[in-house]
Amino acid sequence: DLDGHVTIRENGILYDVDYIHGQKTGFFLDQKYNRRAAAQLAQGKHVLDCFTHTGAFGLNCAAAGAASVLSVDVSEDALTTARHNAALNGLQDRVEYLCADVFDLLTKLAEQKRGAYDYIILDPPAFTKSRNSIKNAIKGYREINLRGMKLVKDGGYLCTCSCSHFMDYELFTKTINQAAHNVHKRLRQVEYRTQAPDHPILWAADESYYLKFYIFQVVDEK
Repeated sequence: DLDGHVTIRENGILYDVDYIHGQKTGFFLDQKYNRRAAAQLAQGKHVLDCFTHTGAFGLNCAAAGAASVLSVDVSEDALTTARHNAALNGLQDRVEYLCADVFDLLTKLAEQKRGAYDYIILDPPAFTKSRNSIKNAIKGYREINLRGMKLVKDGGYLCTCSCSHFMDYELFTKTINQAAHNVHKRLRQVEYRTQAPDHPILWAADESYYLKFYIFQVVDEK
């Protein structure tokens, strides 16, 4: 396409992808099967989709029959594309879009509406791209997961990801566990996945094992 846009279909959903001006290639294909896994739990649920970028997790949930979806991103440009993608699929009445800083929003919503969402999805950009910033990354992942767990209702679901290979499986898992302990939640693991197979994990290259994707049921400690 001469203007740098192409329309793709993934999991039956259409997306307008700006592969010249969009973030990286304009669309993150490595989450394909993780989006499908997330959508399988979405029917009838009130979903908060954080760091939505151009809308993919939220649209998968809406197409799967979510009762409502609020998709949030700090980039108005990304949300313009996300709204267009919703319209491409006839889902514009099922998904609401909000431009906001996710950290601030989760705090505000937790103060106002504790347990307001059945299902929260956290798919942030990499909080660290070097070993030097790993401590700040740990704090960032712990904080968004902690705030998400406070906001999800008892027995609801949390989908949470990390796409930084410096935040390895053990560290990411430990950080989520700390967040749960801090807010007195018990986690029941529903799914653990990595990236789609067209982004292969090479056992000779640690950096190729970068994407960690969990779905948990979140239960209050009794």
